[in-house]
Parts: sequence; C-alpha cells; structure tokens
Amino acid sequence: MATTPSANNRKLLGRLSLPERNFVAEALRTETVGGVLLLVAAVAALVWANTPLRDSYASVSHVHLGPSALGLNLSVQHWAADGLLAVFFFVAGIELKRELVAGDLRDPKAAILPVVAAVCGMAVPAVVYALTNAIGGGSLGGWAVPTATDIAFALAVLAVIGTSLPSALRAFLLTLAVVDDLFAILIIAIFFTDHIDFGALGGAVVGLGVFWVLLRKGVRGWYVYVPLALVIWGLMYNSGVHATISGVAMGLMLRCHPHEGEEHSPGEHIEHLVRPLSAGLAVPLFALFSAGVVVSGGAIGDVFTRPETLGVVLGLVVGKAVGIFGGTWLATRFTRASLSEDLVWPDVFAVASLAGIGFTVSLLIGELAFKDDPVLTDEVKAAVLIGSLIAAVLATTLLKVRNAKYRALYEAEELDEDSDGIPDIYEQNNPAYHLRMAQIYERKAAEHRRLAEVAAGASEENDGPA
Repeated sequence: MATTPSANNRKLLGRLSLPERNFVAEALRTETVGGVLLLVAAVAALVWANTPLRDSYASVSHVHLGPSALGLNLSVQHWAADGLLAVFFFVAGIELKRELVAGDLRDPKAAILPVVAAVCGMAVPAVVYALTNAIGGGSLGGWAVPTATDIAFALAVLAVIGTSLPSALRAFLLTLAVVDDLFAILIIAIFFTDHIDFGALGGAVVGLGVFWVLLRKGVRGWYVYVPLALVIWGLMYNSGVHATISGVAMGLMLRCHPHEGEEHSPGEHIEHLVRPLSAGLAVPLFALFSAGVVVSGGAIGDVFTRPETLGVVLGLVVGKAVGIFGGTWLATRFTRASLSEDLVWPDVFAVASLAGIGFTVSLLIGELAFKDDPVLTDEVKAAVLIGSLIAAVLATTLLKVRNAKYRALYEAEELDEDSDGIPDIYEQNNPAYHLRMAQIYERKAAEHRRLAEVAAGASEENDGPA
C-alpha cells in the first residue's frame, strides 16, 4: 500500500495550527511576564543573602506559621516550596492534560518529538551527574537536580535578549517543559518519599475522588473547590508524599476539551485564571526564599571542584543540550519526519541549550535530595544558579547568530494585512481572504493612480511657459 504524502513529508517544528498558535501565544505571554518577575525575585534573594541584611533573610525564611495540631506549622521557606509550588504544579497538570487531549500530544506521531526529546533531555543530565560523581567520589543523591527545565526563566531570557523565536520553536520549548514537569513530578513522588502515612494518603485519595465527582457532576463555585483543594493538599503533605503531587493530580482531573456551545473548556478557563497567580506570585516567592545563597569567590570555586555541584553544572549545561538535541535527531532518524525547511539543526541545539536553564524545580529537588546537609544544599543551589546562567549565556550567543532569520519568520507569522485578527499565513486557502486582499489592493492601486495623475498635472504646470 502506498503511503500518503503527509506520512512521508510530516515536518518537525513546522507551523502550528491556528488554535494551537493562539493558545501558545497567550500561555507564553503570561510565562514571560512571570519569568521577568522570577528573575527579579532571584536577584533580590541573592542581594538580600549577600549583604549586611543576610541575618534578616535567614530569620524571615525560618519564621514558622500554621496550625501545629494539623501538622502544618511550617517555615516561610517550607510554605513557599510545598504550598505555593502546588499552585505551579496545578497549572502544569492542566497544561499536560490539555496537551494530551487537545494539543500536540494527542497525536502519537506528533508527540514523538517532544516526548523523546524531553526523556533524553532528562536522562542524559542524570547520566552526566552520575558519571561526574562516580569519578569524583561524590554523592549520587542529586542525580535528579539537573533534569528539570524552567520555562518561565527561559522565556524571561528570551524577553531580555529580544529574540523573536518563531512560534514552532517556542511551542517546542513549552511542550518540552510540560513533559519535563510530568517526569519531575514522578521523580519527586517516587524517589523523594521517605515514609508514608497511609491514613493521611487515603484521606487525600478520598478527597481527590470527591473533587473528581464534583467536576463530573458540573458543580461550580470556587468556594467549593478551594477549601476542598486545601484539605487535599494538607492530607497529602501529612502523608509524606510531596504536597505538590496533589496540585498536579487536581490539574489532570479538569476537563480540557470544550463541549458543544462552550468557547473554552473548564480547564482552559481555570488555567487562564490561575496561571497569572502561579507565574506572577507563587514561583517568584518560591525563588525569593530558595535562591538566597551566599556567593563568594571561594564558594564559586567550590562549585567547580566538588563533584556534586560540578555534576549539576555539567548536567544543566552539557547534559540538557546534548540530550534534547540528540533526542530530536533520533526522532527524525527513526521516523519519516523531517525538520521544517525554515529551520536548521543549529536552531534545535540553541533551544536545547536554553532548556538547560533549570531553576524552580531544580532548586526544589536540590532541597529534597540534600535536606539533611544544609551546607551541601546551599552549594547545590549555587550550582543550579551558575549552571542556569552559563546555559542562558550559551543559548543567547547561539540564538543571536540567527536572530535576523527568526525575526523574519516571526514577522511573517504575525502579518495581518486585512486586519481580521487572523495572520495571513493561515488564510492562504481561504477564498474570502483573497477577495478582501484584492479589494485592499484595488483601493491602493486607485490611490496610487490618483497620486500619479496629481504628480503628472503638477509636472505639466511646472514645464509650461513662464
């Protein structure tokens, strides 16, 4: 049986569909703003922790709040990591659900690229970390630290350097981060759960069941779901399983495909409401109370000499770039797909390098991996910051080389000459679009004829007898 042209000519990193393009544009706009706030919070934490005010940073971070009777008398830093990041993972759960039912991941053929790239982009950094520590005699406990990508931080770097990546590359980065978050959640749940209180875990599971039933019954009202979500979160925390797991579980339960007559699904609507809270408040506050490590010449030197910290840096800078690039190449090598003709392989490597910015989840995993060694925890945090900075500089350099090409692609994607709100590139098969453009060109031609006649008349007057 002959294969169809589409099977033979399927393009990787090709133009997105219009609905996907619109969704990605809105999501990335919010994440970019959140990423800038994240950068500000990280810098503020470093300044606060490296000035004469450093004692107040430690004091505020370790202030305890919450009811002891419920097992929730936690430090401010703890609330930021376990409480606020549950909001971040809730949004990640909705993103993943939407990708699975309405986005690129619903089509197994289209899902191959980001999934393989993300898996390789997590496996290779872990291997790089393990090899570095096996050779250097360090601890293998931090193998998961360099596996995560921080989409908000990466987009903030793009915003700062002014690179106009085409939507396909931005969507690739976003989908990579979504799959990345899923595996990071699994890693946290499986490898960083020391003990389990089955009573509390059972209560959390019952709460999630009630949450699911209420959603299926169409019950509405934040006053129902927010208190229930807090109860589920509290039970999950007391169970010993990391509390952020409750956030992603609830996100995955939301319906993310619209029914007839709905403009947006409930999941998309809630994500639109909660994403600004996650990107603009939860993640920056986590960064403020997690990124405040003491940085000195000696400390920076230790990052490159201690195997645990060197493994984190190499994992983020080398492992991420090689893993994602290699996974993408493998996806094209063993399928019938080919890279979009608008892009070249160095573009993929540049984006892969950008994915080496592993901030939020890497800091969280670092805290979990070395929680019994506060000194090493701070050193690993410094390694995450330095590795992310090196990855950002490397990606900036690589992306700037091709920025003129990216800008041309981006402008072509955004061009809307008929001002109907839909980029022209998506209307090339629409007869109504061409009729509108014909009318626009006719009006322009008529105006040019009029101007030509005016200019010719003026010329004749000037050439006449004095």
